[in-house]
Amino acid sequence: MKQVLHIISSPKNENSASRAIGNTVIEKLKEKYPEINVKRYDLTKNNVPHLSESHINAFFTPAENRTETQQLEMAISDTALTDLSETDILVVEAPMYNWNIPSTLKAYFDQIARAGLTFRYTGSGFLPQGLLKNKKAYIVTSSGGIYSEGELKPYDFTTNYVRFFLELIGIDVLNVFRAEGQAIVGREKAIQNGIESVIIE
Repeated sequence: MKQVLHIISSPKNENSASRAIGNTVIEKLKEKYPEINVKRYDLTKNNVPHLSESHINAFFTPAENRTETQQLEMAISDTALTDLSETDILVVEAPMYNWNIPSTLKAYFDQIARAGLTFRYTGSGFLPQGLLKNKKAYIVTSSGGIYSEGELKPYDFTTNYVRFFLELIGIDVLNVFRAEGQAIVGREKAIQNGIESVIIE
């Protein structure tokens, strides 16, 4: 049975373009893999905390030496890592807000970026080596402008960052689905274009 982790970060609900396309990706995955288990992380409800000094100190403190507060703080990160380790396919919704990802999604990434668990330093001065293997991902995004091509393409910090982060920890990104150009073609048309682009490899 395929294990799917669906990460949602849009603060919108019914009016969210990224949620509409993300749900389509999940539906298409169910069509391709009739037996799948989908776990949802709605980051607007899961309350994944942004990093604090205490969190960072806990990451670098051996488990047996952590304070009770640090143990509680680590529980969120540990649970997220367990769910991620059991995942075969990751669907990440990353709508563009002010030319980047929502801070809730960045907070989630900060919780799963753990040296020795999701990546390791090689000591050669290059990028770390990803430790998550045999996992695939689809990225879903939405934007007012068109960033997949044309003059705005160099400013697509959203999907470029998400792809970079996922691949850095070892996850293969198969495709990016976009509801883009909402300020140009209209919201409904942009969503429809995004839905029609969804093809599961």
